[in-house]
Amino acid sequence: MAKKKVLNVAIDGPGGAGKSTVAKAAAKELGLIYVDTGALYRAVGVNALRNKIDSKDAKAVKKMLKDTLVELKHKDGVQHVFLNGEDVSDEIRTPDASMAASNVSAIQCVRDFLFDTQRDIAKNNSCIMDGRDIATVVLPDAQVKIFLTASAEVRAQRRFLELQQKGSKDSYKKVLKELKERDYNDSHREIAPLKPAEDSIIVDTSEMKLEESISTVVNLIKEKM
Repeated sequence: MAKKKVLNVAIDGPGGAGKSTVAKAAAKELGLIYVDTGALYRAVGVNALRNKIDSKDAKAVKKMLKDTLVELKHKDGVQHVFLNGEDVSDEIRTPDASMAASNVSAIQCVRDFLFDTQRDIAKNNSCIMDGRDIATVVLPDAQVKIFLTASAEVRAQRRFLELQQKGSKDSYKKVLKELKERDYNDSHREIAPLKPAEDSIIVDTSEMKLEESISTVVNLIKEKM
């Protein structure tokens, strides 16, 4: 029996570029599984915060991983993230979790810890996977590679409005400062820094409405299907 051919789409880009929203909508429209790899790193970051561990301390984080189980599960087509059996899908979206995720993602043992999980999903399922190094490291053979980006100011404004809707009191100025700090950390880390793959298609959504961003990505994937 011939093995079912899978289609892997890799979407990378900086924080606040709309990767998760666009990838999720595109996956739904195209009947693919959506995999938010950033959620995996956020869950590890949340575990560090809960255990009062410095998320930059590689030795302490490595020790913590021995008692860390991170899982992605789909309920009614929606991805949920579980940390040691507990659904942490909301908790991982806080600003503190974002910064902790950025810190732990620079630690090699964390990347190794989550690498197989990501690869196994892609090996067995046609999926859209988004993150920081999907096209460059995790799925270098993906049939479609997209680097989704936007200006820091536009991304900060989107994140600011999103946080406001969740009741956050953070100012736009604070959100922009933290976003630029995370951009710097992600693009300057020694391990798998954020950058487009050589064969990635750059999609700048600064001037696009959400629907336009989604249709642009969907059309790029359809060309390969």
